[in-house]
Amino acid sequence: MERLHAEVIAIGDEITSGQTLDTNSQWLSRRLEELGVRVLYHTTVGDELQPNVEVFQQAVERADVVVATGGLGPTADDLTREALAAAIGQPLLLDPEALAQIRALFARRKRPMPPQNEVQALLPQGSHRIDNPHGTAPGIAVEIARPGRRACWFFALPGVPAEMKEMWQASVAGRVRQAAPGRRVVLRKNIKCFGAGESQIEAMLPDMIRRGRVPTVGITASQATIMLRIAAEGQSEEECEALIAPTVATIHECLGALVFGQGEDELQDVVLRQLAARRATLALAEYGTAGLVADWLGASVESQGQYLGGVVAAGTAALERLLEIPADWIDRHTAVSAPVAERMADACRRRFGADYALAIGGFPPADPAAAEASSVHFAIASAAGVQTKAVPYAAHPALLRVLCGKHALNMLRLALLDGPPNVKVFAGST
Repeated sequence: MERLHAEVIAIGDEITSGQTLDTNSQWLSRRLEELGVRVLYHTTVGDELQPNVEVFQQAVERADVVVATGGLGPTADDLTREALAAAIGQPLLLDPEALAQIRALFARRKRPMPPQNEVQALLPQGSHRIDNPHGTAPGIAVEIARPGRRACWFFALPGVPAEMKEMWQASVAGRVRQAAPGRRVVLRKNIKCFGAGESQIEAMLPDMIRRGRVPTVGITASQATIMLRIAAEGQSEEECEALIAPTVATIHECLGALVFGQGEDELQDVVLRQLAARRATLALAEYGTAGLVADWLGASVESQGQYLGGVVAAGTAALERLLEIPADWIDRHTAVSAPVAERMADACRRRFGADYALAIGGFPPADPAAAEASSVHFAIASAAGVQTKAVPYAAHPALLRVLCGKHALNMLRLALLDGPPNVKVFAGST
């Protein structure tokens, strides 16, 4: 059966002006894809009547399912009801049940209902109310005839994300399923990599990232992480899984340890799972990254006590006070050296009594004109000794902290995979 196409519309001056990030469209697109409906268009429109009417008419013409969010409030700039009625050539009529629900909500909250809230009970003739249990704005569902082809289903939902999601799950998703009988399943799987650039990874996967391949594979770079996006379409989830499995196996075979996770995994999640499997603990000493990695570890959904805490140093004085590294020793080696990173890791491990300590050294001055980039040094201390690594301090300035934080976590991930290579016993204060 022919696959349905969809358009998602976000309404509001706060979105077109850039003041508010449109996360509703992202969420709705994922839900539509899960139902086998392909999203072809994202549209954003401000709070003006005629542009809304034109956007709605265009969407109805080119999409089988349209989902709009926003513009259902009671104020003068909430124009979705009026624009939809104009777009389909129907008058607005009062829905008594909707009005009763709005009044009941105000009564439960022990607040008087302003008269202007009555406009939220107006619906285009021929449409259906979508109940909103926790808000004053009911949604609107209307099936719009299109001569010579299938009808278009138009859904208008509030812009408040919590209300929109609840109404989608309770009412809209079921109607979309009914509109797409015999739908095909779309399954997506994301493989995440770190340690090589986008073009290098693409070169390691010959003929995989090309148009027309089944399943499709896309590649995206975001915040120094490379994501391979695999998608398959079939009659069932099992069929899609069977189509995807060989591609996943090939990616792992070609990329090896560059692959660190899938789905929503981040490097910190993987590291914490590795530590949990070993029943091991971790402490952290950060200099250049200024607490960024500590924030990642502390906020991870995998955090179950493996991460004991850390030391964040904003200068060499903090290294002296918090990790008892002598000032003359730091001066002798410089704050951005491998010996300082080694000593940070060793002192941090002893201070927290952790099985492992990860240290991120200071950042050298960034000099884009230099013929050769300076290095950032990382160190891991464990019962076996101290392992160090140097990474060029070279990237876009906005990415440097994130890149170095991920290099540090990836170093620990690889060490936990196979045991730390090239470990040396810490040499103390030499």
